[in-house]
Amino acid sequence: RGGIRGVRGLEGLRGGIRGVGPRAGAALPAAGYPELRERAAREPAAFWGALARDGLRWDSPYHTACDSQLGRDRVRWFLGGRLNVSVNCLDQHVHQSPDRVALIWEKDEPGTEVKITYRELLDMTCRLANTLKKYGVQKGDRVAIYMPVTPLAVAAMLACARIGAIHTVVFAGFSAESLAGRIIDSGCKAVITYNQGVRGGRVVELKKTVDEAVKNCPSVKHVFVAQRTDNAVHMGNRDIPLEEEMAKAAPVCAPESMDSEDMLFMLYTSGSTGQPKGIVHTQAGYLLYAAVTHKHVFDYQQGDVFGCVADIGWITGHSYVVYGPLCNGGTSVLFESTPLYPDPGRYWETVQRLKINQFYGAPTAVRLLLKYGDKWVKKYDRSSLKTLGSVGEPINHEAWHWFYNVVGESRCTLVDTWWQTETGGICIAPRPSEEGADIIPAMAMRPFFGIIPALMDENGRVIEGNDVSGALCIAQPWPGMARTIYGDHQRFIDTYFKLYPGYYFTGDGAYRSSEGYYQITGRMDDVINISGHRLGTAEIEDAMDEHPAVPETAVIGYPHEIKGEGAFAFIVLKEDTAHTERVKEELRSIVASKIAKYAVPDHVLVVKRLPKTRSGKIMRRVLKKIVADQSSDLGDITTLDDPSIVAEIQDAYQKYKTEQSASS
Repeated sequence: RGGIRGVRGLEGLRGGIRGVGPRAGAALPAAGYPELRERAAREPAAFWGALARDGLRWDSPYHTACDSQLGRDRVRWFLGGRLNVSVNCLDQHVHQSPDRVALIWEKDEPGTEVKITYRELLDMTCRLANTLKKYGVQKGDRVAIYMPVTPLAVAAMLACARIGAIHTVVFAGFSAESLAGRIIDSGCKAVITYNQGVRGGRVVELKKTVDEAVKNCPSVKHVFVAQRTDNAVHMGNRDIPLEEEMAKAAPVCAPESMDSEDMLFMLYTSGSTGQPKGIVHTQAGYLLYAAVTHKHVFDYQQGDVFGCVADIGWITGHSYVVYGPLCNGGTSVLFESTPLYPDPGRYWETVQRLKINQFYGAPTAVRLLLKYGDKWVKKYDRSSLKTLGSVGEPINHEAWHWFYNVVGESRCTLVDTWWQTETGGICIAPRPSEEGADIIPAMAMRPFFGIIPALMDENGRVIEGNDVSGALCIAQPWPGMARTIYGDHQRFIDTYFKLYPGYYFTGDGAYRSSEGYYQITGRMDDVINISGHRLGTAEIEDAMDEHPAVPETAVIGYPHEIKGEGAFAFIVLKEDTAHTERVKEELRSIVASKIAKYAVPDHVLVVKRLPKTRSGKIMRRVLKKIVADQSSDLGDITTLDDPSIVAEIQDAYQKYKTEQSASS
C-alpha cells in the first residue's frame, strides 16, 4: 500500500478521489472539486471512511467511520479499527522502495546535508524503540522529546508511535521551567535529548537545560542522551547514552497494534490564561488528515522534495515535516538552521542544492528576509520550486507579493494556509481547486474537503450571505481535530465548544468575501472596539505593512477615555530609514485610506524588534502590559525568543511617553 490511495465509493465523481497517495499518480479530477466538496460536506463519514479504508494500512478494519457531535463528550473516528502509525509511515514504503530517500537533513553547518532512506529510518526507529522498551517505556507512557530538527528526533517520534508510547515534543529552545511544566503536566516517564544543539552557528546547551528541568520532575526515570557535538556533558544515574544503546539493540521491533482513538501525541500550546494546554491527537484520524492535506494542498507528487522549514516542536513540523510526508512515502527536508545563517540566502541556497519542489514557511521569516532585498534570493536557482506555502499567521500583502514575485518568480502557486494546533492539519487554503482557479493574495480562501466554516455574530447566531465578518467556527467534525486537553476535558469543552454550542470555535475572526472566500482577520482577542467599531488589529497591521520602509508592525488596543479603545502601533523600520516622523505620517494616511480614519493609531512607536515567541508569533500581551504600565506583571515570558527585548521596548516606551508629555 503506497500511502493514502484511491477511494472506493466515490468513483461516480469523474473517477472519484484519485491520486491521494504516491503510487496513484493522477491528480484529483479537475471538474470534480465542487462535487467532492459537496459530498464531503453532506456525507463526511462516507467521504473520510472511504479514504481511510483504502488509504491506510490497518491491522483490523474499523466498523463505524464517525461517531460524534461537536461539544458533546468526545469526537471519535474509525471506531474499532486498529493500526500502527509507524508502519504506515515506514514499513509499507520499505517493502516497496527501501532505498527511497525519506529525509534530507539540512544540518546547521552550511552546505551539508545527510540523506536517510526509508530502510535506514526504519532501522533507526526500531533500535530506538527497543531501547525505550529495555528501560521500561511501554504502551501509554508519555515521553518528552527535547531535540532540534534531526533524523534522530523524527525516529524518536516514530519509535514512540511504534510501541504505543505518547510523545510530547518540546521545542528545543524552551527554558528549563517551560520544559519542566510540560513534563509535570503530562507525567513523562522519560526524556530524549542531545548533549548539545547547534543552531545558527551557536551551541545550545540542551542536556544542561534538561538536567535543570528534571530536578523537579519525579516521574522521569530515564534521560536518553544523543550526541550532536563532540563535547562531553555531565551524565548522572538516570542518564543513558542513546547511540551506544541503539547500537546494541535489535534492528527489528514488532509494532504495537493501536486503536484508532488511542493517543498518538500531545503538543502544548499557549492558552489565554497563560497556562499551556496539552492538545491531544489520536492515531488514525490525525494521520489520514495530515497525509491527505499534504498531498492535495501542495500537489505533492512522488519524487518531489518537500521543504517545510518548521521546527518539529510545533504542529506544522508534526504534520508537514514528519507524519504527512512520510505516510505519503515522500521525501521531507529537515531544516536545522536559521534563515539568516550564514547569510540571508540560506533558504534559497538550500532550495538550489536540494532541488526543493514545495517550500513551506512562516510569514515572519518572509518579512525578515524581505528587509535584506532581492539580491539574496536571485543569487540562487529556484527553478525547482513549484509550490510556495505560508503558515502560522495571516500573511500581509507586501510579504505575499514579494514571496510570489521574487521568490516564486511569479510562476509558483502560493498557498496561504490557515489551521491550528487543534485542527491537526490545514483547514482553509487556496488549493486544491479547479485548474487555473483564482488565488487572491493574502487570503486563505477555500475550505478543505469536509471543513464547513460558519461565521457567528455577537449573539451566537450564524451570519448568512457574503461580504460579512464574524467569529470563525467549524460546523462539523473532521478526522484531524484534537480530541481533548490532556487531563482537563472540561477545559477543552469550555475553550472550544461552550461559546457557540454545536460548533468548534477557532478563536479567530474571519471575513467571507462577496465571492464566498475566507480571509482570516486575526485572533478575536486581538479585536479592538474603537468608538463602537470592531476592528481586528491584523487589519491595521496589514495596511501599515504595505509601507516600503516598514517590514513589521504590531497593533494593540489600549483604554481611551473618549473612544473606549484606541490603537497603539509598534513598528520596526528597515535599516537606514531616515525621516521617521514622515514615515509615521505616511502610515497614518495609509490606514485612513485603506480602512477608515477611526482606525488610525493614536500612537506609533518605533522599536528595533518585536517580542516574538520562538515559533515567530508576536506576544501582544507583553506590549499591552507595557502600555498599561503593568511591566511588573508580564506573566510567563519563557516562550519569548529573547526575553531581553522586553526591557528594550520598555525603554523606548518610557522615552516616548516623556517626549509626549514635553510636547503637550
